[in-house]
Amino acid sequence: VPVQLIESELFGYEEGAFTGAKRGGKAGFFEMAHKGTLFLDEIGDISEEIQLRLLRVLATREVLRVGGKRMYPVDVRVICASNKPLLQLVQAGLFRMDLYYRLSTFKLSVPPLRRRLEDIPILLNDLLKK
Repeated sequence: VPVQLIESELFGYEEGAFTGAKRGGKAGFFEMAHKGTLFLDEIGDISEEIQLRLLRVLATREVLRVGGKRMYPVDVRVICASNKPLLQLVQAGLFRMDLYYRLSTFKLSVPPLRRRLEDIPILLNDLLKK
């Protein structure tokens, strides 16, 4: 996914920010999640540029839309998921350490189902009820 698309979806954009931008601009996911929760899947795959912008939003609680000059306040709880071990990405220089520590206030590791065989009957029973 192009960085510009991710950036405009997460942080929003102002009118005229790029070709095809909506008249009046558009709020991004952070603005739309104001006073709520934003789930970011596969956080380990985002570019260094997006990592920096995300860190800035988390630190300042403000969003600068693409092509904008005005800061928009955001109060958002962020939940992230990754199928890659983020600490290893940090050690390899592929993920910002400061962003890692900002995001990892509460970590939950869910092992793959192949290592939780005792859960299969419970899950199957639940699926069959639906």
